[in-house]
Amino acid sequence: MVFSNTKDDEKFQRQIEILSKEKKGLSERKLKIYQFSENQFTTDFNTAWFSSTLTIKKYIRNSEGFKVVLVGLDGGIKVEQTSLLSTEKLFAIIDGMLMRREEIRNKN
Repeated sequence: MVFSNTKDDEKFQRQIEILSKEKKGLSERKLKIYQFSENQFTTDFNTAWFSSTLTIKKYIRNSEGFKVVLVGLDGGIKVEQTSLLSTEKLFAIIDGMLMRREEIRNKN
């Protein structure tokens, strides 16, 4: 999940750009990207935004107004940070998870 106070935020736009360049890797790891901003949301890299009653201020408590959160299949928070998340770091975290290691082993 990528949160920002505004869709025009430079960090927000850069994070989406970083992720969008790795669609194959995201798909292989069963990742769904949720973007939240200004009482709106969208999924993956859709350009259509939908109204949301979610108040992002509950999730963004830093002065920058930006946050990236990785939620595992078990519902637990695996990463939560206010800086840009590289796909290298994201994929390393996911590939280190037990379910993912088993998936890779079964594929081979």
